[in-house]
Amino acid sequence: QVQVVESGGGLVQAGGALRLSCAASGRTFSTYAMGWFRQAPGKEREFVAAISLDGGATYYVDSVKGRFTISRDNAKNTVYLQMNSLKPEDTAVYYCAARPNSRALTIYRTRDEYAYWGQGTQVTVSS
Repeated sequence: QVQVVESGGGLVQAGGALRLSCAASGRTFSTYAMGWFRQAPGKEREFVAAISLDGGATYYVDSVKGRFTISRDNAKNTVYLQMNSLKPEDTAVYYCAARPNSRALTIYRTRDEYAYWGQGTQVTVSS
């Protein structure tokens, strides 16, 4: 069983920045592809960003390209989501997800491709 724990959410004004962190348990973190998803009130959970197990490939939903950056530190079993130039429409609960036994340089973008999920962290952007 892999435990996934997000942190770093909060309230920020439009144009501000936040960095989310996601710690995943297990001695084989370097074999996990990781992803960030978000869910706004009344909406489906949507893909935001993903990173391959080796950090060599990343992918973003169009609405966050150029503003968000996903990265990982395999020595710390942690993946990050740096969010800059935040907008009110970025307000949501952000979830981190892990997919063990992934392939190098491979991105996973759908919810069904991830096996383990965190509880989520709230991000609220005020206008």
